[in-house]
Amino acid sequence: MDKIKVGIIGAGNISGIYLENGKKFDSMEVVAIADLDVARAQEKAEQHSIKAYSVEGLLEDQEIQMVINLTIPQAHAKVCMQALEAGKHVYVEKPFTVTREEAKQVLELAAAKGLLVGSAPDTFLGGGIQTAAKVIADGWIGTPISATAFMLSGGHESWHPNPEFYYQIGGGPMFDMGPYYLTAMVAMLGPIRRVTGSANISYPERTITSQPKFGQTIKVEVPTHIAGIVDFAGGAMGTIITSFDTRGYSTLPRIEVHGSHGTLVVPDPNNFGGDVRIHRAGTKEWHNVPLLYGNTDNNRGLGAADMAAAIIEGRAHRASGQLGYHVLEAMHGIHDAASEGKHYMMQSTCEQPELLPLGKRSFQVLNG
Repeated sequence: MDKIKVGIIGAGNISGIYLENGKKFDSMEVVAIADLDVARAQEKAEQHSIKAYSVEGLLEDQEIQMVINLTIPQAHAKVCMQALEAGKHVYVEKPFTVTREEAKQVLELAAAKGLLVGSAPDTFLGGGIQTAAKVIADGWIGTPISATAFMLSGGHESWHPNPEFYYQIGGGPMFDMGPYYLTAMVAMLGPIRRVTGSANISYPERTITSQPKFGQTIKVEVPTHIAGIVDFAGGAMGTIITSFDTRGYSTLPRIEVHGSHGTLVVPDPNNFGGDVRIHRAGTKEWHNVPLLYGNTDNNRGLGAADMAAAIIEGRAHRASGQLGYHVLEAMHGIHDAASEGKHYMMQSTCEQPELLPLGKRSFQVLNG
């Protein structure tokens, strides 16, 4: 398989794992990195023996066929559009964009250019969620009836060096962590029909207790505790709670799926591996389900690698822009429903991502 030549735009913290994993996939090769801070790009380039560029320089390089966009959320749409205008496929970190309007513009431009767009998160391609999705698809818990998802934390100001943007427009627990949970739920249960919810700003101001900004305060602009109801097109009903307002440790499970013949415990969707557990009706014990798929380490970039393989093979990719947009709309819809006191009917849909093939080497982590 010839590898797709990839350039990364955005040399922040998350670029490290993409650069490291980019050496392991057999469908793509990361050859360059760019950043508004060219010195930061040069530092990353030297560490990984690739080229450093300005953003404009990377987009002008005709060798580069695909861009991985790791910029801040507010720049996601702009950089995606620039990459598409330059004739390059683009894969973007979550969330797909900040607004629904931006997401539509990106998808429309990609369609007009005949290019692919992909979006994180890709953790649903890991062995944990893939195994859970196959257990459901194979009928081990019967007809899915409901799902519950919980992401509760105390927020980022106690540990993150720059936590402000988590409390600004485009941030908050739903837009920060919701993509992992909702994407996993769509991967297991299919697209969403409608949503509703309640939301609150529990603490209008937060004090940073991490370094280097210890003692500075943050004005909170977005809801920090959101409880959503998600109705899936297939008939199942989901509940999702995302919060930065939990002052003590939560013992709630990450995700559970309840069916007509059993219950499935799904691992943390922010990770690629984890334990899958099942309790079937008529039995007294829980059982661990052996993971049927690999990719259980921190394999971020797996969605981009699948997209690169899709370009080569002429097929659909799994972590698609359509999936990213559908999840983005659902998150906005829950916020809209909370502020307006009504259900939000989804305007978009997407294909439920196809399960990875068992035992087929279409793309994988090499040496692992």
